[in-house]
Amino acid sequence: MARPSNTEERRQQIVEGLLRVMAERGYERASIAEIAKAAGLSPGLVHYHFTEKQEILLTLVEQLAGRVRERVKARLERVKGGARAQVDAFLDAFLATGEDADPASVAAWVTISAEAVRQPEVRAAYEKVVRADLEHLEALVGAVIGRRRARAVAAGLFAAVQGYFVLSTAAPGLTPPGSAAGTVKRMAAGLLDAAESPEGT
Repeated sequence: MARPSNTEERRQQIVEGLLRVMAERGYERASIAEIAKAAGLSPGLVHYHFTEKQEILLTLVEQLAGRVRERVKARLERVKGGARAQVDAFLDAFLATGEDADPASVAAWVTISAEAVRQPEVRAAYEKVVRADLEHLEALVGAVIGRRRARAVAAGLFAAVQGYFVLSTAAPGLTPPGSAAGTVKRMAAGLLDAAESPEGT
């Protein structure tokens, strides 16, 4: 594998700098000077590699999406069992704690969702990511209960995932530590059971 170029390394440092600042202070308070400081670079280098702060943010959206998709892929590859186990693995990838948990990225994602309300360019990038993730979950749910009913169940589960992200960031301590994945998987089991029952058809 080729070594990343100096430009790629610097851009990555800057994106990580934004992530760290956003996780602690939000996007509004993430000045170029603060991002540069967190990245261990000069503000001039930040401006050299990115035309504006929003460009860094949009790059971060893509990178966070890539990270979680890698986590989903790894969990799905390890699944032993059928379609229900794949739904659980998907939910684990988003919510389970462990060595690969990344609270700073979750906090940054919550900030990105808030910026999506304010900035059309961020909204477009955010929607593209969540739409793709929701469609992936919908396909997994559809393998259990059929495509016709999968959208509503998948949307409910995905909303619960995003809700846990917001609560863990905005009101830490409100939910029991480590409870998110287990709770949402139990919700999934209940919704899937109801959809599979004769009354759910």
